[in-house]
Amino acid sequence: MDTIDYFDYAHKKTIPADLQRVILKALSFYPDLKEVEIEFKFSEDIRKSMMQAQPRFTSMLGSRKRRSYLIKISRCFALKGKKMPIHELPEDVLLGWIGHELGHITDYLRRSNWSLLLFGIGYYTSKSFIIASERVADTYAIDHGLGDYILTTKDFILHQAGMSERYIRRIKRLYLPPEEIMLMMENKPLEDE
Repeated sequence: MDTIDYFDYAHKKTIPADLQRVILKALSFYPDLKEVEIEFKFSEDIRKSMMQAQPRFTSMLGSRKRRSYLIKISRCFALKGKKMPIHELPEDVLLGWIGHELGHITDYLRRSNWSLLLFGIGYYTSKSFIIASERVADTYAIDHGLGDYILTTKDFILHQAGMSERYIRRIKRLYLPPEEIMLMMENKPLEDE
């Protein structure tokens, strides 16, 4: 994987310098996003998560093919109670996190503008909708070859980061459990044949 020229994946992307290499590496797993305009942006106002993918509302007024997307990234991460810059997290953890957000964008690409509007309403009003959405994003990431990174990220969040019990319960409730991810990874080669 390291022989790939990651800059091939920078087309139509705006990426913070601190995360450029890891974001381009994550994008290399999603060649289908090469022509999609995505801005990766540090943000101070993300509620209840470290990263958040969304379509740019103004781009939803036109054609689906011309839509652009934004992935907000928290600048800092509280690791065992101490704040640290997010780019100092282990690369494999960041790859899983970014890969999951790119899974959301892959899902958004397949939706009409009307479906995306309804998606946004559902996401903010229904826990079962959130669960389904997060599972879809993980599934796309796994299908694109990021399963090991998703597992690494989940292990980090659940066992190493020193997150609050409340946050850990939320992650366990909303996202695929590691066992289900491993099962999906085991079954993936059978689907590709």
